[in-house]
Amino acid sequence: MVNRVKSTNDIELKDRLVAINRVTKVTKGGRTFSFAAIVVVGNEDGIIGWGLGKAGEVTAAIAKGVEAAKKNLIKVPVHKGTIPHEQFAKFGGAQVFLKPASHGTGVKAGGAMRAVLESVGVTDVLAKSKGSSNPHNLVKATIVALGELRSPFMVAQNRGVSVEKVFKG
Repeated sequence: MVNRVKSTNDIELKDRLVAINRVTKVTKGGRTFSFAAIVVVGNEDGIIGWGLGKAGEVTAAIAKGVEAAKKNLIKVPVHKGTIPHEQFAKFGGAQVFLKPASHGTGVKAGGAMRAVLESVGVTDVLAKSKGSSNPHNLVKATIVALGELRSPFMVAQNRGVSVEKVFKG
């Protein structure tokens, strides 16, 4: 149950470069280099998106990645700087596990996962990645995990009970 963001006009998004990959094509005339950049954008207040840009220049690849990221934004429930509950997700060979942490813990995550979690506005979380360390799959798995998070208000609404009863039982 992913909450898509419909309009990006009034949102101030910050972009982070997660990884850049140089690709070589060998032709009769020699080698041709191109670049692929995976970029994460977020407003550090619960909105996140990722994009992949490919171009002959690094700056053009990053710009294309940012534009692609702005087209698939999702809303993530962030409560007091952490996530509401534990979440596990897989994408390709990458597996990620996210666990809420108390205030002051910080973002205990590596590389690609750290960029995603900081862009969404999570300040305290414990994260573990297993399997593939490919940044493309790690970013996608982390965003899948964040997209599956449910806030206590959503749980209460789905069950038809009050928020206090969700925490009691």
